[in-house]
Amino acid sequence: MAPAEFADYRGVFRADGTRNRVRRRVPEVPAEVGLVVEDPGSGFCGAVVAADVRQVTLEDRHGRRRVFPLRPAAFLFEGAPATLVPVAAKPAGPVRSASGSVKVTDHTARVARAARIWVEGLHDAELVERVWGHDLRVEGVVVEPMHGMDDLSGAVAGFGPAPQRRLGVLVDHLVEGSKETRAAAAVAGPHVLVTGHPYVDVWEAVKPSVVGIRAWPRVPRGTDWKAGVCAALGWGEPADGARRVLGAVRSFRDLETPLIGAVERLIDFVTE
Repeated sequence: MAPAEFADYRGVFRADGTRNRVRRRVPEVPAEVGLVVEDPGSGFCGAVVAADVRQVTLEDRHGRRRVFPLRPAAFLFEGAPATLVPVAAKPAGPVRSASGSVKVTDHTARVARAARIWVEGLHDAELVERVWGHDLRVEGVVVEPMHGMDDLSGAVAGFGPAPQRRLGVLVDHLVEGSKETRAAAAVAGPHVLVTGHPYVDVWEAVKPSVVGIRAWPRVPRGTDWKAGVCAALGWGEPADGARRVLGAVRSFRDLETPLIGAVERLIDFVTE
């Protein structure tokens, strides 16, 4: 005859004969977006769409949402009780400036270099400042409007470019055969770099969608471009258009690639 088997009741009963209550540990589950749980009290089952330290929002398969407090063992996860806990915040990545560069914090603007970047007009200077202002202050680079290119050669000669006094020039409509291209070729040298974009005006280097239009209007030759654009779009005077265009730009993503590349090359050149 096989020996009798006896159940092991050690730890089940206390000394006075009463049964020990064994508390099962309820697992903690991070309330990540997309996690599917059920509220047993109401039977509402849904995916987590938002959660904080106090409550969680669930959305069911019909798109209905309900908010529940975060309490211990308040939900069913995969059919078993669970405690939802807020997801720990991930370390923030580097803060980016409007130009896309890593933003330097606790930095005092550097004393201005002897080098300069020239742009054609005030609107060009404003746009460059809006997007690259942080980078320029960190590097100590001053941007100055030329108010036209009528005597670029004379202005460059008066500036006196040198190894520690480099000059970068940003011009509009830098395309083959244009007067701007000829003027750029006349002043180019080891300490002078001229870059530009193919657009008639710097406004046109702003993506049309940023200012709420499908495309920049065509302006007849001989008509002031800004005035023609404002008339075609009903924007009033060029000053009104400037507020609209420049005010809409928030970062380099709002600009066309040729302008971005042109400015980046100038900053690199004058800070070498």
